[in-house]
Amino acid sequence: MQLINHYIRNQYVRNNIALAWPLALNALLMQSMLMIDTLLVSPLGEIPLAAMGIATTIVAFIMGIQMALANGSQLVMSRAVGSKNSLALTKSCWSGMSINFSVALLFWSILLLFEQSIVELITSDTALQAEVLRYLSVAKYVVLFNAITQVCIALFNSLGKTKIAFKGYLIELPINAALSYAFIYGIAINGTNITPELGVVGAAVGSLVAIFVRFIYLALCISTLDNINLKLAVNPQEGLINMRKHFIEIFPVAANVTMLSIGVSVYQLLYSQLSINAYVAITLVLPWMRAGGQFITAWAHSSAISISQAIGSKKLHDLEENVNISIRLAMAISLITMGFFFVLSFWIADIYPDMADETYQALAIIAPIYIILPLVRGYNTVHGHVLRAMGHTTAVFKINFTGQWVISIPLCALLILYFDASIFWAFAIQPFEEIIKAFPFRFLARKAVKEFSHHDAEKLSY
Repeated sequence: MQLINHYIRNQYVRNNIALAWPLALNALLMQSMLMIDTLLVSPLGEIPLAAMGIATTIVAFIMGIQMALANGSQLVMSRAVGSKNSLALTKSCWSGMSINFSVALLFWSILLLFEQSIVELITSDTALQAEVLRYLSVAKYVVLFNAITQVCIALFNSLGKTKIAFKGYLIELPINAALSYAFIYGIAINGTNITPELGVVGAAVGSLVAIFVRFIYLALCISTLDNINLKLAVNPQEGLINMRKHFIEIFPVAANVTMLSIGVSVYQLLYSQLSINAYVAITLVLPWMRAGGQFITAWAHSSAISISQAIGSKKLHDLEENVNISIRLAMAISLITMGFFFVLSFWIADIYPDMADETYQALAIIAPIYIILPLVRGYNTVHGHVLRAMGHTTAVFKINFTGQWVISIPLCALLILYFDASIFWAFAIQPFEEIIKAFPFRFLARKAVKEFSHHDAEKLSY
């Protein structure tokens, strides 16, 4: 009890909790929007639902890269906030905005020119292709607004104002749901059409209008910030130099997220080679695993923001203590998540009551694995974010690449495709990957914290 009171009174912990809970709810709201769209489109039938699934996978892949770039920019801006250097904050904000929007424009152009070829590679069904292309004709514009809003969110997070971004999602969610329904099915009053019936494209229209509303809200919030002037007063050459430094630091973050997301897709393809019941069982638990992981990810994000602010302010005397606190509390959150998954393992058959007996058997077989997974994954997540805050973005990428692509994915392919392994051993590769990454993460984190100096902090300030 005394230990709990110690942590509750700790200012670092209190600040992190204040940052973390809106971040966690933001992530859950984002997942909720996709679930709502799926529920709204499902009555239209299999082809519209499959079309939305394919199109949103493409768009979500791009948005994932944008979020990763924004998370990297968030660390740079957090250091500027810690140093109380308004010019550095302005430069980092505009550099992040320019890079993110340029990447968005690149992907938008690729979709504009090659979307048909991309869709034809994914599916050969002509009816499905047509629906996917209709959806993308609207949805590709979402990535342009998302680029700007993600950097705005990163700015507010770096300032410690995570509730503003949370309120933005709270505004966006009901607008998205209401407009998606209105444009999917059409609304008529007294025989007069208020909104056209667009089918699956209506979900894309709802998402586009909703993210535009969030963009307006965030822009208004930025305009009312006290003591923050984002007017850039540097010459073009200095701006380009700063943008280059910014890009060099945040690129490994985006590459890391892209690599991990592709890895998840490869795992899914490999699991699809198992029996249909085994594959369905894994598909059923994955959304729960993603939802449960949001809390540890939010804590890791908040830790990275706080540590980046401390580095920016050159207050390094308690850096090692704060890093250790972040790791210990990450383990505590992971244990709570494990408890949630343990309870879930008893109720999952009631949540999905119409599955085959073989599917329930597969769920029971993998239950110990998805229960224990948050412990090792949470440990690595917080280490990765702390290391990025100290400038070791490339090292984090190397550890994740080696653990996933050099060792775990080839081993998973060997087990499933050559040895015809059971679902238990195939799914056990997930915690195995985290375990082999844990040792280098811990070694590098200890070394980085002990060796981090004011000179290192100065090099990260630009």
